[in-house]
Amino acid sequence: MHTEPQVTSIQLGDLSFVPFIPEAKIQQRVKELGQQITKDYQDRRPIVITILNGSFIFSSDLVRAIKMDCEVQFMKVSSYEGTDSTGKLTAVFDTLPELTGHDLIIIEDIVDQGHTIDYLLSSLKEKNPSSVKVASLLFKPEAYKYEHPIDYIGFEIPNDFVVGYGLDYNQMGRNLPSIYTLQK
Repeated sequence: MHTEPQVTSIQLGDLSFVPFIPEAKIQQRVKELGQQITKDYQDRRPIVITILNGSFIFSSDLVRAIKMDCEVQFMKVSSYEGTDSTGKLTAVFDTLPELTGHDLIIIEDIVDQGHTIDYLLSSLKEKNPSSVKVASLLFKPEAYKYEHPIDYIGFEIPNDFVVGYGLDYNQMGRNLPSIYTLQK
């Protein structure tokens, strides 16, 4: 396992970040989530839908921690044109197979306000799956604006900006094995 040297802060572009959730704690929690999903989906074969880009590392580790057969698919959802948010979410990369009658697990890196999850749940339920659950590495309950349950939560965190383990600041920091929070 790759370990980072002890750091008090890192610089990404014009911002400084401080350690928040260490790699070992993340890996332990991912293992626990994998065990829970394996138990919950015993004798079934769920389709895991990884939401790109941020959840690719979490999804990769989580799928390996799920000790049963599952199908892996990818989706990319965007609300941006250039650097401005349109406020309207659209699937810009959707290669999903027929979903009728399948159990789905959406894998997200972080759920804050919940707009993406709301869009995904509405869109995917139209495809008549047997079930749809959400797994998110990070969840910001203070910011969340919807009633949809987040079924598998890695860590509940405050409404702060974080990077690392797939999460980025201007495409930087995704490769960090730990999670860092914006230095105040």
